[in-house]
Amino acid sequence: MTAMAETVLPSIGRVRLTDLIAVEGLPSESYKVSISTLTQSLAQYSAAIIQLPISDGALLRSSLESARLFFHQRAYSPPEMAHTSDSREWCKTSGYYADPQILQETYDYRPGFTSADSNGSMELPPAGLSDIFALLGKAARHILDAISFSLNLRSFSFTEILDNVPLRGREMSSSVLSVCCHSRPSFQGAQHHALTASEDGQLVMFPDQEHQVEKSLITLLKSDRAGLHIKDFHGRWLLVDGDLGPQDALVYPGLALYQATAGYVSPAVHRTEIGNMDGSMYGRCSISFKLMPKSMASFNCSEMRAAGHGVEAQFQLPIPVDDFMQRPHPTDQLLTKSIFPSYGFQAEQDAMKPMKRKKNSTRCKPLPPSKRLRLEAQRVLKERVQDIADKKGIKLRFCNLKECEGHLQSRDSPCGSIRMEIGWPPGVPFVHPHDLPNKSKLGFLEAYEPGWTAAQQDIENQSP
Repeated sequence: MTAMAETVLPSIGRVRLTDLIAVEGLPSESYKVSISTLTQSLAQYSAAIIQLPISDGALLRSSLESARLFFHQRAYSPPEMAHTSDSREWCKTSGYYADPQILQETYDYRPGFTSADSNGSMELPPAGLSDIFALLGKAARHILDAISFSLNLRSFSFTEILDNVPLRGREMSSSVLSVCCHSRPSFQGAQHHALTASEDGQLVMFPDQEHQVEKSLITLLKSDRAGLHIKDFHGRWLLVDGDLGPQDALVYPGLALYQATAGYVSPAVHRTEIGNMDGSMYGRCSISFKLMPKSMASFNCSEMRAAGHGVEAQFQLPIPVDDFMQRPHPTDQLLTKSIFPSYGFQAEQDAMKPMKRKKNSTRCKPLPPSKRLRLEAQRVLKERVQDIADKKGIKLRFCNLKECEGHLQSRDSPCGSIRMEIGWPPGVPFVHPHDLPNKSKLGFLEAYEPGWTAAQQDIENQSP
């Protein structure tokens, strides 16, 4: 994300949803401040608090009350205890299921999909799910657009991977509304727990599967009791829903957004407390909306390249959403090195440290040639190429390096017309300049800034 955030947040950020809604024209100060708070909070805490309008808070409260009554009155049978974990069913979950190992019962609501109970008859859901689905779905899209603004992406950059609004005939929603209940006193059969002690000495219980990461783009969650813990950028577990007001909801990013932004937005690693439910006859109820990409789409990071972001090798090849959702994603293998500089958080930390005087530091150490080439290529892309494309109404969609080597030899290549329109240098593959070989970077720089090589040599000759 951009370096708009200029302060270190002392606690998780709180933003009004109405301040995140984009309007025509120049961005207002409240919009820029709200986006700065949102992005900084996601960088530091992997979560932020979204304040919904007062009327929406009433709907949230009634939905949670409906969820409590639904689970309290429900009797379950053994077949419902074994919900399928088949990753191929990621976009088809619907209805009631239970997981005794983590003391959790869930009802998934997915528009376009009719659920049935274990006897095959129609299942009655908790009340008001269609209204809360529409409410949180709209809020999630506004938040996603705000994140795209912070990354300097074009408006509605994620539209191609999202469901239609509204759904077309016979379409099923990829996004899902999950109504959950943890540790209901009458829920039996869960005996496998991991116990840890909280700071105040009380015994807190967490499931064996401590490290959980959603595969959504973003998740919006509202709970009636505190219990969600998320790892911050220091690796510490923080309780993030302990200070939610009546109209507040928690938002945190998932793996799909991590992939779609080439690792610039890290997913939240979380766990849910399943102890400390003394005096509660309902357990802990929550409603979470997971904004999911549609299964027929692909992640290709083309919008990130067009915005001038460097894309690492693991994100360069397009990957179908359905394949991505079925793969395991170990949290210790996630690439997160780019997130702090892009949020501007690391720079703020460094600025707070006292400067140490170095001997003979009369001038800065020169950058290695390859790094200087990469930075110059990214600068020229933003200052020259993107300006040309914007004036001609062209949307830059860079190719893959290996594929484009073949395009250069073909008269009917898919990128041929774009290369001609923007004056792309002949013989240079139409890929993001960050990914070009050094020789091709030189050709790219000379094409848009003639005399660049000679100017660099003059600078080097003048250096002592």
